[in-house]
Amino acid sequence: MHGFANPKRFLTLASWLTPLLLMAGLVLSAGALWWGLTQVSPDRLMGETVRILFLHVPAAWLGMGGWTAIAISSLVYLVWRHPLAALAARAAAVPGLVFTLICLVTGSIWGRPTWGTWWVWDGRLTSMLVLSFLYAAYIALAQAAAREGVSARIPAIFGLVGAINIPIINRSVVWWNSLHQPPSITMGNSAIDGEYLAPLLVAVVGFSLIFGGIVLARMRALLADIQAEARLRRRASEAV
Repeated sequence: MHGFANPKRFLTLASWLTPLLLMAGLVLSAGALWWGLTQVSPDRLMGETVRILFLHVPAAWLGMGGWTAIAISSLVYLVWRHPLAALAARAAAVPGLVFTLICLVTGSIWGRPTWGTWWVWDGRLTSMLVLSFLYAAYIALAQAAAREGVSARIPAIFGLVGAINIPIINRSVVWWNSLHQPPSITMGNSAIDGEYLAPLLVAVVGFSLIFGGIVLARMRALLADIQAEARLRRRASEAV
């Protein structure tokens, strides 16, 4: 892990891995969406609206996965002072927020014909909405810490505390009486028909690769900003 703490080594790896992840993710995601939107049969109960599954579910998983990445990176930064861990957490926040918002929007669109309403204060929906607020707060806090030049420990601690919401989202449909359907995929078992499961898994892999590529691209951009600022400060001190 510490071998990639060297920014030069990280940039060498990320320079070829970023486009590879993005291209592979785009191909798989496009193929999965085409497969799911045009090739699978309508559901017996939900009809054509079931096709939103192939965007909604990957977005939900990556919304939670983004904060999990923030929490892990924050822990690595706090315990091992890994120099790139704080950047990784910041880089995961924006795509995590975007996927969370996609999940909320597509869930509302799906809920309208299924439940007869755009929104209910259901445990799963409410905890996912809370996650979007946590993302917005983390992004603002991390940007403020970077702008003021203070320690990244504060956003890292916030990232760990906010992770409490992830198991709440995951177990909400089990703990509370919920309109949202129970877990469809569990360890070693799936309630989803194979016709839908195959393109869904391809979509999850594809969007996950896109997520990884965006995180690497954002880490490279954040690292470039830090290096440029360091050079400006060095030149300013030399001029004095």
